[in-house]
Amino acid sequence: MQENPMNQSSAQTITTDTGGLIAGDVHIPATDQEIPGYRAMPASGGPFPVVLIAYEVFGLQEHIKDICRRFAKAGHFAIAPDFYYRQGDVAKMENIEDVIRVASRVPDAQVLSDLDAAVQWAAKNKGDAKKLGVTGFCWGGRITWLYAAHNLKVKAGVAWYGRLVSDTTKLQPKNPIDIVPQLKSPVLGLYGGQDPGIPLDTVERMREALKKAGNPSEIIVYPDAPHGFFADVRPSYRKNDAEDGWKRLLAWFKKYGAA
Repeated sequence: MQENPMNQSSAQTITTDTGGLIAGDVHIPATDQEIPGYRAMPASGGPFPVVLIAYEVFGLQEHIKDICRRFAKAGHFAIAPDFYYRQGDVAKMENIEDVIRVASRVPDAQVLSDLDAAVQWAAKNKGDAKKLGVTGFCWGGRITWLYAAHNLKVKAGVAWYGRLVSDTTKLQPKNPIDIVPQLKSPVLGLYGGQDPGIPLDTVERMREALKKAGNPSEIIVYPDAPHGFFADVRPSYRKNDAEDGWKRLLAWFKKYGAA
């Protein structure tokens, strides 16, 4: 999570157009106020399977919006809430420490509640909440595990390099490994073998916990991949691993009823 959030373009950046889609910024009624978000879905038909997207530590940037459009091209109603809205606008920040400071002030309870609100909003706007999936990257990868345990209606989740074991705080009181007993939805974890922020021993601990709980979740480790290997906007991008992970995600959602 130590890459510069302002480094958001490269020769390998993927840009997904809005042809055949309805896509753009939306406002989601949360428990205390409306929060911003981004939504993309096919322009005709519906209702469509809902996929919640929990962004990287860098916030609701264009890369995350593009991922929404990729899901919409695959027939989903994709929605990415702006979880940091109440705590600060990281889009204007150039220092990663400032970004992390904002993220540290965001309570897990608030994030889970905002995702609940996004599901409710989607269900009223051509989303099929009976086919509910969740995915997230980095900061949002951790949230994916937590939300899959929080909402029993989640059919499947895919967590991209989210921390599994780390220091807890009053606002972030639990790690993904702590919620395994409550986890009923199958989650596919996609991790990099060269990620210094997520030691492989913690990945193995999570695997063992899932196995002990009899949970069908799986974890895939790409041996040569660093943290952020799906982020085509940064040097961490690894095309082959990212494409393989995306194929696995779509197959996982289909297998467990989130597509």
